[in-house]
Amino acid sequence: MNSLFLIAGLKWGDWKRWSKYHSTILFFWFGDLLYNVLCKNYLMWEYKETIFGQNLLPNHLAVSFLIMFVAYPATVIIYLGNIPKGTYRVVLWLLFWVILYSVVEYINLRYLNLVSHHHGWSMGWSVLFNLIIFSMLLLHYKHQVAALLISIPIILFFVIFFEVPIY
Repeated sequence: MNSLFLIAGLKWGDWKRWSKYHSTILFFWFGDLLYNVLCKNYLMWEYKETIFGQNLLPNHLAVSFLIMFVAYPATVIIYLGNIPKGTYRVVLWLLFWVILYSVVEYINLRYLNLVSHHHGWSMGWSVLFNLIIFSMLLLHYKHQVAALLISIPIILFFVIFFEVPIY
């Protein structure tokens, strides 16, 4: 899947203006790193690798780093680099990405066994989370401080709701 994101990023990404998206890529990375730290021993979702890739990517964290360094930059550069004009089109663009990420996760969960859910996490939560992620990426691109401030109660909600042990 990462290869597909890389190819798509190279084809449709706005690489000429990559520096415009740099801080939003870092925001995306920070969120995933925070998840991996807070939920280290209490993962909501866990990435796995195929038998062929287990020597290169032996655990969730290794797979997560690959996703962070390949899929996330490609996603941000395509997503933000091709934002359409008009509110209606922006909403459709956001929903396209929510559906794309959700379908990829569903395929990885149900058919490829590359991800598993734990502690009450489900595809419904993933769809909601993807909606939050893509909304926050767009908000961060336009208003960084607002995105950072709004992220705090969102993170607290998930930590409290899923009773993530913080220690």
